[in-house]
Amino acid sequence: MEGTTATPGFVLTLSCADRPGIVHAVAGALLQAGCNITDSQQYGSPVTGTFFMRVAVETSTPFAALQDQLAPVASAFGMDWGLHRAGAPVRTLIMASKSAHCLNDLLFLQRSGTLPIDIPAIVSNHRELQGLADFYQVPFHYIPVNSGSKVDAEDALRVLIAENSVELVVLARYMQVLSDELCTELAGQAINIHHSFLPSFKGARPYHQAHARGVKIIGATAHYVTAALDEGPIIEQEVIRVDHGRSAEQLVALGRDVEGRTLATAVQWHAEHRVLLDGNRTVVFN
Repeated sequence: MEGTTATPGFVLTLSCADRPGIVHAVAGALLQAGCNITDSQQYGSPVTGTFFMRVAVETSTPFAALQDQLAPVASAFGMDWGLHRAGAPVRTLIMASKSAHCLNDLLFLQRSGTLPIDIPAIVSNHRELQGLADFYQVPFHYIPVNSGSKVDAEDALRVLIAENSVELVVLARYMQVLSDELCTELAGQAINIHHSFLPSFKGARPYHQAHARGVKIIGATAHYVTAALDEGPIIEQEVIRVDHGRSAEQLVALGRDVEGRTLATAVQWHAEHRVLLDGNRTVVFN
């Protein structure tokens, strides 16, 4: 039996002011380019008046030619748009401090082929995770951070991002606050994870604080990084119920699982170009 060559796939994402004719114009341009639409999702925000769309297509038309076909439509409607090769791994730099659970989940899922990312570098302000990076054969970069070295540390991070053509930065329990300037530079390209107890239980040992208060729900939030600490546009959240019989240590273990799953889901949706920004909110096409 002769082998067959898969038809290349692309994902088009766009947002613009909502008005009649957008879907018709986009579909017409894709038809003219010889595309077969395999998935199409859209949403019109009644709050901001913005229209969002994600379209997956198969076509033998080259990437550049498809861009040229879509450009006049994008210009006519004032679209913020992007065309992406379906399934192409997103170059992702992961930052973590001492906790390994989120980092390990991302590395395992990437290695198993579940997560469409490439990981060219791991950055940490501690050395504890060096062994995990070595196990997965990912270059590990120790960049210490203190009050006097924060500027130099972020400059070193910028160099790594540029040298490795990084498209996404993931803070997988990285326990340092990024500067406002770096947050602005990474807008829409950096994802953070934190437990859901904020702002109630801040600082050290939040699960123990929550246990002392007898919480009944624990969870995690994955969001884009902004200068407003832990207040960026939310991508994914998950919660689970607990009861009085759970110890503080059990809450910590459950919390780790939830954090890992929530972050991995957010990274996957971002890498599959399913997340579009709507001000301080997100539109997520599942």
